[in-house]
Amino acid sequence: MGELLLVLDEGTTSTRAMLFEASGKCLGSHAAELTQHYPGPGLVEHDANEIWRRTLECAIAMVDKAGGADRIAAIGITNQRETIVFWDKTTGEPLAPAIVWQDRRTAALCRKLRDAGEEPGVQARTGLLLDPYFSGTKIAWAMEHWPQLAAACDRLAIGTVESWLVWKLTGGLHISDATNASRTLLMGLGSGGWSDGLLDMFSAPRDALPEIVDCAGRFGTTRLFGGEIPICGLAGDQQSATIGQACFAKGETKATYGTGAFVLTNAGTTPPASKHRLLATVLWQLNGRRTYAIEGSVFVAGSLIQWLRDAVGLIETAPETEAIAKSVPDNGGVYLVPALSGLGAPWWEPDARAAISGLSFASTRAHIIRAALEAMAHQSHDLKTAFAADGADWARLRIDGGMVANDWMAQDLADVLAVPVDRPDFAETTALGAAMLAGVGCGLFSGLEEAAKMRGPAVTFEPKLDVGRRHARLAGWTQAVHSIVTPAKAGAHLPHEPQAKQ
Repeated sequence: MGELLLVLDEGTTSTRAMLFEASGKCLGSHAAELTQHYPGPGLVEHDANEIWRRTLECAIAMVDKAGGADRIAAIGITNQRETIVFWDKTTGEPLAPAIVWQDRRTAALCRKLRDAGEEPGVQARTGLLLDPYFSGTKIAWAMEHWPQLAAACDRLAIGTVESWLVWKLTGGLHISDATNASRTLLMGLGSGGWSDGLLDMFSAPRDALPEIVDCAGRFGTTRLFGGEIPICGLAGDQQSATIGQACFAKGETKATYGTGAFVLTNAGTTPPASKHRLLATVLWQLNGRRTYAIEGSVFVAGSLIQWLRDAVGLIETAPETEAIAKSVPDNGGVYLVPALSGLGAPWWEPDARAAISGLSFASTRAHIIRAALEAMAHQSHDLKTAFAADGADWARLRIDGGMVANDWMAQDLADVLAVPVDRPDFAETTALGAAMLAGVGCGLFSGLEEAAKMRGPAVTFEPKLDVGRRHARLAGWTQAVHSIVTPAKAGAHLPHEPQAKQ
């Protein structure tokens, strides 16, 4: 058996393959962009065949880099969660576009179910809220509006992206790991199995759904690369990043700033229940036993910078935002609430729209760009306040994702959150977590604790902002957010930040 680990990291705007040694050293990476399709306002789709072709292309490049399939001990897969794929079990071809996690087409359905009083029961069973973000509502919409799905009958397969990739790699194995399954609105958080009541609520045919499995183990084998390679690690991207950050003790917290921003706090082995509109989710499942997390999800983070670059033309490249932010002493009273896909936790306002406030003739391009970067810390502070109210405040924060290469933003997070912020030298912790799981699944490591040696050193950013300036910024942010949320939500203020943390 080889000793290298191949990771397939399928994201929202790109897919890539990475090759790791068991020490954690990354030997190579190959990436390819994915096309985002926007057929209408609030609609976001992917071509599942493109996801597969691009992922296969990247994998082939890394197998060649390794020197052949026999050099690879196992494959780990991590993926954008909640995106749902529909395909034909006979042909292996997609039957419809993949509906992306960012898609908002089911907002009316979610509102109808909330108005009917369904949300408390759904949250109690799944740990999730009724929001277009999750896969179940997407399945319900697709089964109603795309007749080819119902017409497929027992040929229909439905799965999240890791299910789709495993199916294509193995030629027909239909599985989903517990972390991805826990994001569908269809899995009982405590039982770890599909819930009949939830399947009925969202018109999800049980026979089309995958088998729910652990995050590490020998799941199947691919023979597409000139030899046999076992698939041994599976996890949704945010759980994988939490594992890659070695958040193995209850209370340890990571935040990933990629297309969106996602904070997960290890909640231990008992399913948590949030009273402040956070999510409960499976962090990992090994040997049939689940560890859970509390999660806060922000829909727009790095995609805001991409929007400023591609749609608005305020910047030419993302890295230049750091120097631009530093070029002005403060935001000049300008706040940008990036609700380009609605607002996520703790507001859960799918119909909210982005806004820039506080503009005057003194405002410049630099103020707007700085406000965009500051929105990352402001949104994170909203989450921290909700986490604290649920008894899961952060003592420090481990960060990763493409945005955190920006030193200014990392320091701003520490300043606004008033906690130390750790950034690992190797920031690709999502892929690293999948490598760790694959290493456990194939026997290279005895467990996650041994696999943690793959995580390298980190640099720490200590808070420096004085209390007065910090409170002034947060007050301005609160006013900006309340200008775009519904009156009922604006009246239900976030819990006050604990005084000891100010």
